[in-house]
Amino acid sequence: MFRIRLLLFLITLLFSSIAYAQVAGITISGLIKNKTNKMALFYVNVLARTEKDTAFVAGTITNEEGRFSLTGIKPGNYQLEFSLSGFRKQRQPLFVGSLSEFLEIPQIELEPDTNKETKIEEVVLTASKKNEISNQLDKKTYSVADNISQSGGSVLQSMQNLPGVTVQDGKVQLRGNDKVTVLIDGKQTALTGFGSQTGLDNIPASLIDRIEIINNPSSKYDANGNAGIINVIMKKNKQNGWNGKIGFTYGTGSLWERKENLPTIRPQYTFTPKINPSLSLNYRKNKVNLFLQADNLYTQTLNKNEFVTRTFDDGTVINSQLKRNRNTNFLTTKAGLDWNIDSQNSLTVSGMYGSEKIIDRGDQPFFNGDRSQRLRLWQFLEDELKTTIMGTASYQHKFKEAGHLLNVGFNYTFHREDEKYFYDNYLPASTGTDAFKLLSDEQVYDFNVDYIKPLKYGRLETGIKLRNRSIPTNMNFIPGANSVLDFNAGGWATYKELIPAVYANYIFETPKWEAELGVRLEYVKIQYDVNPNHPTYKSDSYNYMQPFPNLRLAYKLNDRNKFSIFYNRRVDRPNEVDIRIFPKYDDAEIIKVGNPELRPQFTNSVELGHKYNWDNGYLYSALYHRFANGTITRISSIVPESTLVYAVFQNAGKSYNSGLEMIWNQKVSKAYSFNINGNLYRNQIDAFSVTNLYPTPNSFSAEMQKAISGNVKFNNTFKFPNGFDAQLTAVYLAPDIIPQGKIGSRFSMDLGVKKSIQKGKGELFFNATDLLNTMVIKKQIQGIGFRYTSDDYYETQVIRLGYSYKF
Repeated sequence: MFRIRLLLFLITLLFSSIAYAQVAGITISGLIKNKTNKMALFYVNVLARTEKDTAFVAGTITNEEGRFSLTGIKPGNYQLEFSLSGFRKQRQPLFVGSLSEFLEIPQIELEPDTNKETKIEEVVLTASKKNEISNQLDKKTYSVADNISQSGGSVLQSMQNLPGVTVQDGKVQLRGNDKVTVLIDGKQTALTGFGSQTGLDNIPASLIDRIEIINNPSSKYDANGNAGIINVIMKKNKQNGWNGKIGFTYGTGSLWERKENLPTIRPQYTFTPKINPSLSLNYRKNKVNLFLQADNLYTQTLNKNEFVTRTFDDGTVINSQLKRNRNTNFLTTKAGLDWNIDSQNSLTVSGMYGSEKIIDRGDQPFFNGDRSQRLRLWQFLEDELKTTIMGTASYQHKFKEAGHLLNVGFNYTFHREDEKYFYDNYLPASTGTDAFKLLSDEQVYDFNVDYIKPLKYGRLETGIKLRNRSIPTNMNFIPGANSVLDFNAGGWATYKELIPAVYANYIFETPKWEAELGVRLEYVKIQYDVNPNHPTYKSDSYNYMQPFPNLRLAYKLNDRNKFSIFYNRRVDRPNEVDIRIFPKYDDAEIIKVGNPELRPQFTNSVELGHKYNWDNGYLYSALYHRFANGTITRISSIVPESTLVYAVFQNAGKSYNSGLEMIWNQKVSKAYSFNINGNLYRNQIDAFSVTNLYPTPNSFSAEMQKAISGNVKFNNTFKFPNGFDAQLTAVYLAPDIIPQGKIGSRFSMDLGVKKSIQKGKGELFFNATDLLNTMVIKKQIQGIGFRYTSDDYYETQVIRLGYSYKF
């Protein structure tokens, strides 16, 4: 109770460092004709003046086709003025909102003036400052370069300090929910498991320009990811001539042992190196822009150091430690060209190659209750090589109206998983080795067409998308003496996915009201064929056609206050690894296996948001509620006469997630700003009963689980003289529920300092994550016939030193 009160107290203090997606000024365009003969009029003077005091804002003239564009216009109320010698001057009011970068006003018709002569007025062209903050409450954007305390790490590590984001068991959560879709440059890719979170801890942050958090996605995004979308935007430069950036980071972690090994196992990793060289090159001349980005992240990590006490209903107690030393090397290279064919047509072609090499060496001893006798020792070697090749082509046609676009894209992905596993089982009287080899070749074809039409008070977006995905998988299993897995655990399986989709989204804005209404219609066909000789599972398939609507309605009380209400319906489809029939050791006595009978989880969510601005800050708050059917969760159970735990994904029925998120950002002075983000939520999973089929049918029932949890993140940003910047971040995560149990509270602090050198072209930085070495994962799990507690002292404290140079 004290922790909840503490969390509530901290949330009332809320400050946060969110930079919302910025719109770099609005472009106003239109067409002017002669009212008498309907002919286009060129060289018409077009002026924009403020409505309040008629101050000049921008001006231009129409071209040979009678079209004009005014750029860099800030949101507000204006008067447009049209004049041409021999025609009557015309004025009309115009409201410019913040939701669309382009506005197309209705056709203007000027009347000939036969009564008097009209002088040609002088047109003054000026630049307008960019709009600093977009008030769309659906998306938040963070610059990776501004996250000093996590520079030089992975994408997953860069996300740990972002407001509203938590990282638990290597997975990203938004508002306490891990059903998050991860995109790279707005697309699902094999780098992150086509929407899942695979590999985020191995992708170098040096590849990334910014990260977008989208809590309420519109219909133009794929429908999966009920908790929201994280869009990772990669770096890309378009400056003229030769330019680029080189960088190098070195770090080390596991500076000391936080808890020593149990007897008779190999040492933990200490002083683990982290090496990250990076290179970005760009050449632009005339109509062609060439770009290259190459990054390599090599790390050694104490990836797991979990101490477990497992207690069975018959009174048996087993103590164990799971220690995993990990070596990872992730190489990513992206290259391509942008070709501006002419003023209205452009083509971008790019390719990406990624190679991820992971080697795990681990130990897990098992002792009796008082640790006087070692019952067994389990040692393993996991050798994985993941190779990704991607080819992308995108064509854009710009219509004559500014912002009127047609985009056509094609993506091809080949992704290979080549994995080898060796598990040595040392028992008092015998030794055995289980060996696995898994090969999976994934091919994905994506085709999309998107159309955007600006309107006077908003825009229309519509498009189609088609995906064809195939994943044949083969596993060869060679069991050793006393293997706990059945001899038929290997074999083959093929996953096939076909998803055509169509969407439409309409955005409307007036001085007081904003509305966004969209719907996405998806047809999904999944076929999973398995080896006919498999002892448990058979081939299975399903299909559905479902609408996924989205709605946002906003009211602007005044220039400082805005209220928004959101509604979304989304889906989480089981990925191929969730239904993969091949068992895999999670540890020596916990076996993970997929479930081909797993079905999609459908979620409805509503949210009420408010933003209040003042001169040096703002307060953002959101009340949200999600309710899901067919909740996907992993269920752990044991079978009769065995102490092995089998963890299988199941649809566990209904679940609910409700909460309050608040963000308060304040600039105190030029030298200092501070912020806190708080999230308080309630998770509930209704009572359910399921049957795990593997290895033999066994039933599991759970009572309703509910918990109140949350997190608080406190950021301090300092700007010192002589180009010094610093960041200090503190994160507190309250206790929370997890499938069949609870996870304890966690706390950490991060520190980062950077200095601009070499006349702004160079930069040095130093940072330390988990500065006080306080992050420990503590869990309590309750199953049928057993329970266990665990404390994981994995590597969290890392110090890094880096340098980069722009040229």
